[in-house]
Amino acid sequence: MSLLVQKYGGTSVGTVERIEAVADKVAGFRAQGHDMVVVVSAMSGETNRLIALAKDIQQAPDPREMDVLVSTGEQVTIALLCMALKKRGCDARSYTGGQVRILTDDAHTKARIQEIDDANMRADLAAGRVVVVAGFQGVDEAGNITTLGRGGSDTTGVALAAALKADECQIYTDVDGVYTTDPRVVDKARRLEQITFEEMLEMASLGSKVLQIRAVEFAGKYNVPLRVLSSFADGPGTLITLDEEESTMEQPVVSGIAFNRDEAKITLAGIPDTPGIASKILAPVGKANVEVDVIVQNVGADNTTDLTFTVNRGDMNKTVDLLSNVVKEIGAREVTSDDAIAKVSIVGVGMRSHAGVASTMFTALAEEGINIQMITTSEIKISVIISEKYLELAVRTLHSAFGLDAEPAQA
Repeated sequence: MSLLVQKYGGTSVGTVERIEAVADKVAGFRAQGHDMVVVVSAMSGETNRLIALAKDIQQAPDPREMDVLVSTGEQVTIALLCMALKKRGCDARSYTGGQVRILTDDAHTKARIQEIDDANMRADLAAGRVVVVAGFQGVDEAGNITTLGRGGSDTTGVALAAALKADECQIYTDVDGVYTTDPRVVDKARRLEQITFEEMLEMASLGSKVLQIRAVEFAGKYNVPLRVLSSFADGPGTLITLDEEESTMEQPVVSGIAFNRDEAKITLAGIPDTPGIASKILAPVGKANVEVDVIVQNVGADNTTDLTFTVNRGDMNKTVDLLSNVVKEIGAREVTSDDAIAKVSIVGVGMRSHAGVASTMFTALAEEGINIQMITTSEIKISVIISEKYLELAVRTLHSAFGLDAEPAQA
């Protein structure tokens, strides 16, 4: 008998009818003899509704109380799904993150999982019950409710699968797998049968919204077989695997195109070109819990330098305010910002063994008149910062340039 951990996202449980449909699916797997652990998100729109309520009261809501508030969304779903399963004669028991004891650190709104107590879940599974767990949440050592950040239900699912040594972790969502890029931007995007953890990690970190990056990290670290499937249509989905050789044998050099609109660029100009100056700029940014992405430094002829880096668009104003004081302290000329940018990336493990990938990318963009503002690379990815108005053109251009377009359907 195999153990499956299934995670259903907000759109999959967005209405009572959809919760009933999930119950049908789960009961079907249970009837086939599978042990079942189900992780659910809040009903679609519920978390946003709760956040809006908080901001109506407090402009910058208290992080601890925010976690208490938004964690209630999943609590509604687990109870309703258990009721639907029981109606189908399928015994089930719901657990909040705290009841399972998903132990996290105390970083409210973006906590990290430290330990999972699987005793209650194993006892329920042994008794033939379906275990239904609230995603996205846990508790810290002091018993405070914590949340794992937006999309954290994926991480909950993978973490439970790792703790329980599940045969497969299945992420059910509103798409039927991982695509070469967002089908809403490129109508010729193709579903991938298989992709490596490494490629999926890059895709997730670079803007692909199919899976949360920490979920992919967890799956890769503990070698949890991970499959992305549709809640609304049958199909094999996309398997995320460690087997790099098998997944790339018949695939192109580039597996996918990721993009992120949620970027802003900050430039400090006229910085004294002295040792340790970058640290004096970036250390305060890090202490303010702002994540820095792409960094480029240019040295001028007058012993000054310009430092440009990107941050999440929502952190731009905070970072500029923070650096206004730093500019005075270090004797820089000015700090400027630009939030009309986007990041486009090509990803593929095949890039390790193929030359000319960067040249193909840059030539394709140049032929469309798209200017590259910043570049960053790793073994299996190349990312460029461009003007946001060219984003969709760039994605479509690169998708074609690397042979990712789907073949037209035969008449």
